[in-house]
Amino acid sequence: MASGGPYGLEELVQDSGYRTALALLVCVPLLWSLPTALMVGELSSAIPAEGGFYVWVGRALGPFWGFQEAWLSLASSVFDMAVYPTVFVLSLAKLWPGAQGRAGLLIAATVIVACLLWNLLGARAVGDGSVALAALLLSPFVLITAYALFRHPAAASQGASAAPGGPRDLLAGVLVAMWNYMGWDNASTVAGEVENPQRTYPRVMMIALGASVLSYIIPVAAVWYAGLPSTSWTTGSWVGIASQIVGPWLGVALLLTAMVSAFGSVNSLSMSYSRLPLAMAEDGYLPKAFTRRLGNGAPWVSILVCGAAWMAALGLSFDRLLMLDILLYGASLVLEFAALVWLRVREPELRRPFKIPGGLPVAVLIGVGPTALLAAALIKNRDEQMGQLHVSALSVGLALMAAGVVLYFVAAALRRPRAIAAGN
Repeated sequence: MASGGPYGLEELVQDSGYRTALALLVCVPLLWSLPTALMVGELSSAIPAEGGFYVWVGRALGPFWGFQEAWLSLASSVFDMAVYPTVFVLSLAKLWPGAQGRAGLLIAATVIVACLLWNLLGARAVGDGSVALAALLLSPFVLITAYALFRHPAAASQGASAAPGGPRDLLAGVLVAMWNYMGWDNASTVAGEVENPQRTYPRVMMIALGASVLSYIIPVAAVWYAGLPSTSWTTGSWVGIASQIVGPWLGVALLLTAMVSAFGSVNSLSMSYSRLPLAMAEDGYLPKAFTRRLGNGAPWVSILVCGAAWMAALGLSFDRLLMLDILLYGASLVLEFAALVWLRVREPELRRPFKIPGGLPVAVLIGVGPTALLAAALIKNRDEQMGQLHVSALSVGLALMAAGVVLYFVAAALRRPRAIAAGN
């Protein structure tokens, strides 16, 4: 849910150069991912509920903000879940130019449908499949790294000077790095289906963060060492890089695993996001139909409705998807950090099997880094236009946020009669 391997880093190297890209891959997780992982570790161990962050924010800040948390996360999912099929199609187009236009949209939609069907098999099927897909998608990078370090001594001797690495566009690089390092709270929504969540979540957060950082830095540094200019990096260019360093056969293999990465991300995130409408329906904010499950526990109505919404964003450009995704996700993340602090104040006796050390001041301070990075992303992309609509992505994001406020009062008004009838 938080990383699909080094795929998606291409524009980071292209925008920022090798030196700056590697610096960002080290610094961004310290300011962005580590605080989030610590926050998720504490809250998921203290409140391991189905719905995760929606439940945390609602409990800490009240039902209005809990609803906004769920709405922001679901709205960001529309754009987040369109990014991965877009990457899938861009990678495929490297070897098959026909994977563009209407054909590309059809392929992207097929990816989403296939993942929805997989999710209907239940959480265990998604989890077991993710383990296998992760091992498969990382295997080509082991070969790229080995060949770059040990089979290209001549190129390596020129690598530092041949590959430009200046900070050409720092904020653009930060934005791409943030996207590659976000999603740590997504696993919290399935806490009701996780064995021993109080112990599992904190451990997994730290292990996954370390693994993600290494899986990004090592292959990028190895390619730089091999002397490949950073100007040759574009979206989906890992296929060409593998062909140059190892051979065309690995380029084909990496193309396939790039598509595996995109597919795996859609598959696992479908499980995460689909639990939000389920939890909201259980609280009465959505129709009761969203609580319907198959025998294996899969909330099939929620899965199918979410899938239909994700298909609606297919066709937007990669950069525009990133901007809207990070804006909406970032707003929901700020609410989660607020919930962390307020629960420390309101419920100091709440049992926390994992607790961030340092008391309340540290709980406040760890939210500063992510908030600062979000502000930088907004400054960089505040004027990014949404295609032919002649409206900025920031305006669209703010409009979606405002829609969440309106929807809350509508949902609350409709919920009240049901709640009274149920004796609540």
